[in-house]
Amino acid sequence: MSRRWSGDWGAEPDGGVPAERGGTPLPVEVLIPTRERGAELAVTLAGLAAQEEPDFGVLVSDQSPAAASWEHPAAAAMVRVLRAQGRPVRLERNLPVRGLAQQRAHLLEGSRAPMVLFLDDDVWLEPGLLRRLAGALAESGCGFVGSAVQGLSYLQDRRPDEEVSFEPWTGPVEPERIRRGDPGFERWPLHNAANLAHLAAPLELEPGSWLLYKVAWVGACVLFDRRKLLDCGGFGFWTDLPEGHSGEDVAAQWRVMERYGGAGLVPSGAVHLESPTTVRDRSTDAAELMFGQ
Repeated sequence: MSRRWSGDWGAEPDGGVPAERGGTPLPVEVLIPTRERGAELAVTLAGLAAQEEPDFGVLVSDQSPAAASWEHPAAAAMVRVLRAQGRPVRLERNLPVRGLAQQRAHLLEGSRAPMVLFLDDDVWLEPGLLRRLAGALAESGCGFVGSAVQGLSYLQDRRPDEEVSFEPWTGPVEPERIRRGDPGFERWPLHNAANLAHLAAPLELEPGSWLLYKVAWVGACVLFDRRKLLDCGGFGFWTDLPEGHSGEDVAAQWRVMERYGGAGLVPSGAVHLESPTTVRDRSTDAAELMFGQ
């Protein structure tokens, strides 16, 4: 491991310090919502431990009914690794459960970093991805850049009919209005299975380089300009939703896209662990409810 150890071997996974250095917020804070996923959280944190730059902190918000996910031995070990690297890691409980939008609002409220990466607790990031995401967001000046997660069990499942809507941004990332039924909404199949892995192969991009493309939305791994997300209301709409909902990330992204634009990044570099979902009640689609679809 090339990153120097800080020597903070005794830190236990039950506290943390803000993502700051000398009173200045770090460039990025990774915001992880989790619930009953100790092993998956360990893999997610291991992926973060392999990121070199930019400097970042981690905030984990747990909603497990019993032991927190970070109490799993493997997850606790990865917390110690990150802290030994000098990464600020904060671990919080957010109970009672009031839905995914409230969980994301809680995480956003707790961060002061200029860029915030909303990362689900079942996603592994390849080394160098955080640098690519941050570079793409800074260079594009848009509201968010996301890496759509890839299910590598589908590598032999090529779906050319789902790749036809792939359209790179050839100029600046522009604001877009996306709604169900609009042409832009039909981009959603791009992120199924391992489609982005198949799309990236013939692009022959240089190592460390990236390409931005047009999206309907991006799930599970999205880096926002925090100020722009807050300008669009963040996840404050959680109070208008029942506890059982999904699509809160779509709703927030559509708001940001309309004002600042948003993009996907290829190659993705984000791998979905393909574990069963812990969100069992999806009776309300937040995007449909909010935008009258």
